[in-house]
Amino acid sequence: MAMNPLEQPMPDAHHTEVGGVAIDEVEAGAGHVKRIVYPPGWHWKTHMQPVTGGDFCQHGHVGMLVQGAMTVEYADGCREQYRAPAVLAIPPGHDGWVDGGDPAILIQYDCGPETVSRLGLPAEHSH
Repeated sequence: MAMNPLEQPMPDAHHTEVGGVAIDEVEAGAGHVKRIVYPPGWHWKTHMQPVTGGDFCQHGHVGMLVQGAMTVEYADGCREQYRAPAVLAIPPGHDGWVDGGDPAILIQYDCGPETVSRLGLPAEHSH
């Protein structure tokens, strides 16, 4: 069976693996375009929290979920569910996990620690 094109190696991309996810990134303007592959069963609190520390993910995410499904939960208990194809803009202060048995693949534009300010995300979730 052929590999899904969304999961194939990307020429000229910088590849890293951290906290159970595979990340391929390429410079683009003032930031990076990243393809992040979250495997089935991945959960931020289980896989990434031991790497980054803190109670919740403190990075903002802007991109498009192109495969799979994910749930994001904020400190106040509010949940957002995404199923591909879906655009997402997630402010800092969240947990997240993959729903179902397929990898979730996110194409994300990232400006490192300046993502929130450069892309106009709120500093935290609110209703």
